Amino acid sequence: MTLKIDGAGRVVLPKPVRDRFGLKAGTDLELQETAEGVVLKPVRQRPSLVMRDGLLVHRGKLPKGIDWNRLVDDDRADRIRSLTDE
Repeated sequence: MTLKIDGAGRVVLPKPVRDRFGLKAGTDLELQETAEGVVLKPVRQRPSLVMRDGLLVHRGKLPKGIDWNRLVDDDRADRIRSLTDE
């Protein structure tokens, strides 16, 4: 499939492609540069949690208003409770 870039640097994705991938106006896309060219990926398809050196690491956007210390404390308490329940 061949597409053209307009004077403002925009590319229009054909409707069947947008529909197939669920792309709507306002969808965030990630641009990756490769040796062959560029790749566009919807941001929502990228996992926000990935395993790195045996630990889950969050790579996504952080939600506003989240109290990370409370989340860690709650998770720690749940783990301790599950150990003492055995």
